[in-house]
Amino acid sequence: MRGSDIVRNPVPHAFAVLHRDASVDLIVDAAKVSAEVRDHLGAEIRLHQPDQFGPVLDGLTGPVQVDRKSAPVWVADRLEAVGTEILWASDPCILPKARKNPQEIKGMEAAHLRDGVAMVEFLCWLEAEAPKGGLTEIDVVTKLEGLRRVDNSLRDISFETISGAGPNGAIVHYRVTHDTNRPVTPGELLLVDSGGQYLEGTTDITRTVATGPVSDLEKQCFTRVLQGMIAISRARWPKGLAGRDLDALARCPLWSAGLDYNHGTGHGVGAYLSVHEGPQRLSRQSHVPLEVGMCVSNEPGYYREGAFGIRIENLIHVIPAPEIAGQDDREMLAFATLTYVPIDVRLIDKSLMSIEEIEWLNAYHAEANHRLGPRVSPETQAWLARVTAPI
Repeated sequence: MRGSDIVRNPVPHAFAVLHRDASVDLIVDAAKVSAEVRDHLGAEIRLHQPDQFGPVLDGLTGPVQVDRKSAPVWVADRLEAVGTEILWASDPCILPKARKNPQEIKGMEAAHLRDGVAMVEFLCWLEAEAPKGGLTEIDVVTKLEGLRRVDNSLRDISFETISGAGPNGAIVHYRVTHDTNRPVTPGELLLVDSGGQYLEGTTDITRTVATGPVSDLEKQCFTRVLQGMIAISRARWPKGLAGRDLDALARCPLWSAGLDYNHGTGHGVGAYLSVHEGPQRLSRQSHVPLEVGMCVSNEPGYYREGAFGIRIENLIHVIPAPEIAGQDDREMLAFATLTYVPIDVRLIDKSLMSIEEIEWLNAYHAEANHRLGPRVSPETQAWLARVTAPI
């Protein structure tokens, strides 16, 4: 079910009681349920107005399974008040929702194709305009969101766009306001983190770009962040491992230079749902095993306070790993990439990269050009071919 009760998240406010016989008591304002949705739900889904949630809980004979992480305390208090037994356990709907089915993955791929068109049109425009010195952070946000809205399939942006120039890019969750709006000064790094809500799926992408010549230090830091992003993209691991087991792969290139970042490497993402959706994450705190169909962001970064910020983000999803003939002795998993948008090669110190990393990047850029080239304007098509050429 979709709605507009929560800004940037296409869901309605509602509660549900899932019974052992697979029927459901759905507590939601009836005005939010169209006749089409009501017919689709069928007789096994019983609708109740929000003020009936308490009486519905009172009528449960128990035991009742409740998730501490998502259920309000009021629910447990209401059940306990009438003596209903509570079983504390995870919401049984969370993992099936996290494991995207093939149709949902197909939709996510389509959404990223649409979003990629807007992103490359934006990056082409940005490369031409930023060196002139006339842009501000808000100008960048306005232009990107406008390009996304060219596609009629867009329903909303998936979160407030982050546009951080120079030292503002070092503020991880920076949101530009009219008070903080900063000029995009040529020669600084510009970090842009954004996404869209499409009927087919949800997107989230970060690109850090040069607005003119930058320092060797910035190139070295950018390259190490890129190496970490590539390491996650190329990862292959035994089934049963969780995000905490892979998180270090993204940090090793930074660690080798005495650097790190103070956020997780990735979060779960919904399929035309919340841009942050669990329970899976790429994080030291994540104990949830990664499973086929799970979508996560891959976004290592580096932030030097008062100077610059770097983050490179793609969305990826878990797939069965291609077999290595005669070598695999257990079930292995891997990632497939959803996001295909050029990475700024002007910021790469090629001397730091391995042959395998360069080959991955060249193949990634070739695929981005193949997917997006036929869909963009002639000017952007020429730009795309140039910036995705092998390094």
